Amino acid sequence: MGAEVRVGVEEVGSDDARLEELALQLRQELLTLDVRSVEPYREGEAPEGTRGGLAALAGVLSVSLAPGLQAVGAVVAVVRAWLQRSGSGRTVKIAIDGDVIELTGASDAVQQQLVDAWVKKHSATD
Repeated sequence: MGAEVRVGVEEVGSDDARLEELALQLRQELLTLDVRSVEPYREGEAPEGTRGGLAALAGVLSVSLAPGLQAVGAVVAVVRAWLQRSGSGRTVKIAIDGDVIELTGASDAVQQQLVDAWVKKHSATD
């Protein structure tokens, strides 16, 4: 079975429309990876009068990885590169099975150690 990775974009002072715009930008970069799909994450019931059966959460993507694919590290690398290019004020939370890591544009050694440990933990379960 493939892994499902949830990727949520946050930006200080942004509304839902802006978060959707940022998530779509990040989605385009994630689609360059060897993944099954990158789609808006949907949860709960859609508002009455809308077509969808599930409500999309603003700025949150669901990345579906192929079985056995060691792609968790690649997803994290794309997210970190995107954050570093986009300036400050943005955060991306990546979650697998409820285990969440929060990334910023910072390039410090401590954040790298945390990322390495998180990726190693989840790459072993692919």
